[in-house]
Amino acid sequence: MRLRWLLLTVLLFAAALPGIAALSLRVYENALVRRTEAEVSAQAAALAASTALLWPGAQPVATETAEASASASARLDPYQAATTTGIDLRSTTILPERPPAEAPKNPPDPAALEAARRIEPAIAETKAATLASIVLLDRDGTMVSGKQTGLSLGMLPEVRAALAGGAQTVLRSNSSYDHGYLLNWLSRATDLRLHHARAITVNGQVVGAILVSRSPSALFRGMWEDWGKIAFGVGAIFALLVLVAAVLARTIVTPLERLSAATRALAEGRSAWLRRPTLEVTEVRGLYTDFTAMAAAIERRGRYLRDFAASLSHEFKTPLAGIRGGIELLQDHGASMKEAERARFLSNMEGDADRLSRLVSRLMELAKADMQRAGDDGHAALDAVLARLADAHGSADFTIAVQLPPDLPALAMEEGALETVLATLIENARQAGASRLSITAGQGNDGVRIALTDNGPGIPEADRIRIFDPFFTSKREDGGTGLGLPIARALVEGCGGDLELAECESGACFAVTLPVARLGPDSPSTA
Repeated sequence: MRLRWLLLTVLLFAAALPGIAALSLRVYENALVRRTEAEVSAQAAALAASTALLWPGAQPVATETAEASASASARLDPYQAATTTGIDLRSTTILPERPPAEAPKNPPDPAALEAARRIEPAIAETKAATLASIVLLDRDGTMVSGKQTGLSLGMLPEVRAALAGGAQTVLRSNSSYDHGYLLNWLSRATDLRLHHARAITVNGQVVGAILVSRSPSALFRGMWEDWGKIAFGVGAIFALLVLVAAVLARTIVTPLERLSAATRALAEGRSAWLRRPTLEVTEVRGLYTDFTAMAAAIERRGRYLRDFAASLSHEFKTPLAGIRGGIELLQDHGASMKEAERARFLSNMEGDADRLSRLVSRLMELAKADMQRAGDDGHAALDAVLARLADAHGSADFTIAVQLPPDLPALAMEEGALETVLATLIENARQAGASRLSITAGQGNDGVRIALTDNGPGIPEADRIRIFDPFFTSKREDGGTGLGLPIARALVEGCGGDLELAECESGACFAVTLPVARLGPDSPSTA
């Protein structure tokens, strides 16, 4: 799958997740059921109050009592004073369908029948407007209104709660609902019906109850009624997600595609030109920066290898040509040559072979030094290394003066590698004709800086930029390979340091900068 399509799919899923979660958790449907419960409770409360006023023998409420009740209600929070809902589709027990009415133990209360006759127009109007089932019951639970007048519903738990002076709402199954709609699966509450019973109180006594039942509003009906708004919202959300996906694709996908093309070009040996995107994020910008640095390093490495191969072929070609020429002369004229001439040719061939052997050995050292990388294990005491080197290379004609601070820390480099680097620089100063070499050191922000300054003739200006190039040497006649300084620099850079030719008034000055070793508790002390 393409990344841009994956981004769009993830965004669409994230946008649909709240709706899916709401349907699975029955949030919207639960809200519809609770709204139905509140409506049924309000209808029952209004009808119960109206029936109590029309009940035969009902005494009118005193004006003082009504005013006190109104004043007390005014002091309450209207949200707290209102009838609260308690139905929850996820936790409320769903009872079986309402059982058939039973024969009563006592005949219906005449006062209840009269009250039902008086309130019947209001009940009929309410039923026509709300499609609810409304039944009046006397104090024994016997129905005094509707088609089943004279039968009893006193065995129902909600009716018993109402006749005890309270009000209760229950959920019951509703098998008579017609599932003729395609989207019925969206509303699982269509198979349920709310039954609410409330007491009718007259002159301070419970004289009956009112039972109201109604099916909750179906979720799919509300969705069908607002299909235009829903379609507009879905379309707007989809358009917004497409726009966001396009921005993300331009910010992430397009730069990655360009980076992939540049990587293929780099792998094929072509120029890896990478145009930065106009819209960047931090991670992509860092990736582009790292790739540019990698491509530049590969280019530098490629140029180094090409130059190294050309220099290597040149260095090997000269002694090989000498050896081949000597062999041909000996093959063609060996029998007629004088012994001195034969010995001279063999000596030249031996010298060329020795030079090839030295080149191979130094190349192995250069490869080993070039592969070395910085680590935490290396540590070397500079004073101990310089003490050994000064003792080994110092003489009456070549003095080595060492000045080190007393609190110099250990260096992050193996002692053998550090000794090789410093020995190369000391030997170069001695071979250049210097009679004195001064070695100083000091610690700075970048690590420990070691300066080696001699009093020799110095390095010509034209040679200063080439002294670290492989095979460059001014002592070729003396057996120099031109690999000493490149090996020393490779060893230093492999440990995270730097080797450079510094400026000085006379002679030559080399500066070696090395990081400080991070010594653990088990590391040897340098004191």
